[in-house]
Amino acid sequence: MSTESAITYKTAGVDIEAGEETVSRIKPMVRSTFNSRVLADIGGFGGLYDVSFLKEYDQPVLVSSVDGVGTKLKVAFMAERYDTVGQDLVNHCVNDIAVCGAVPLFFMDYFATGRLNPSVAADVIAGFATACRQNGAALIGGETAEMPSMYQEGEFDLAGTIVGVVERSKMIVGENSAAGDVLIGLPSTGLHTNGYSLARAVLFPRFTIQDRVHDSDQTIGEALLTVHRSYLNAIQGTCDIDGVHAYSHITGGGLVGNTARVVRQPLQLRIDWGAWERPAIFTMIQREGNVPEDDIRQAMNLGIGLVIVAHPNAADRVIAKLQELGEQPVVIGEVTQG
Repeated sequence: MSTESAITYKTAGVDIEAGEETVSRIKPMVRSTFNSRVLADIGGFGGLYDVSFLKEYDQPVLVSSVDGVGTKLKVAFMAERYDTVGQDLVNHCVNDIAVCGAVPLFFMDYFATGRLNPSVAADVIAGFATACRQNGAALIGGETAEMPSMYQEGEFDLAGTIVGVVERSKMIVGENSAAGDVLIGLPSTGLHTNGYSLARAVLFPRFTIQDRVHDSDQTIGEALLTVHRSYLNAIQGTCDIDGVHAYSHITGGGLVGNTARVVRQPLQLRIDWGAWERPAIFTMIQREGNVPEDDIRQAMNLGIGLVIVAHPNAADRVIAKLQELGEQPVVIGEVTQG
């Protein structure tokens, strides 16, 4: 045998003990999301979920989505704050299936890093657990991957998959959308999880995360790390109103790009861009970067995170129900003939 020092898995960059510590830390968080349908504890090869309840449906349809957080993570690294990005990921995934009419059943995550820090991982997964509890989803499994040299020191990436269910007759796919439909917007909490590459390119050569957003009490870091909100309650509270034709989750592609996905072709959209007050962080990004209006409209939600497409006769009922749920709806436009 060579007299040189032995190379172990740990010296190669993979710390089994750190992985075990991470699992120990997150077990109570993960279990806090469990319900009677979860059939296996954390640590198994696969998450087990009892679907016998589906017999209560006439034609159950499973709805799934997978997503990431994007370069919002870079802001979290700068701020050394990791408890929000897990919530971002769950809520983004939940919204993507909720707009189809589905309710979430379970969530699974992927956490990848170059060197595993159990404290950081626990903060992230605490965020997963918080949002899963809030949305009624069980966190039934995940993967924590430590991959030396794949990521810069202190950095990681996230992905998540959500699975939900909807009765086939209650799927919301925009098939009844028509010219004259009203577009009702609900406020976002900020950038949510889109537009961060543009935001960082504009802001961080000039400012730090501790600097104040112009015309706001928030710091730039606070504004950029505000949690991507869930619209599940708003959607479930209004989807049975006759005349609700579609929902649009405003992500990459902006308000027009995403809402166009849920109305029938060749229908078009007329947006009243002055119908709501644009949050200060968006105004600052546009002003400091001299960002063209068309560009920022495609990159960011600009303060509207969900759009409800409703028949004119249903609009008042939808708005009243949303207000009853504590929302602040605003009419932002209409569907027009192509």
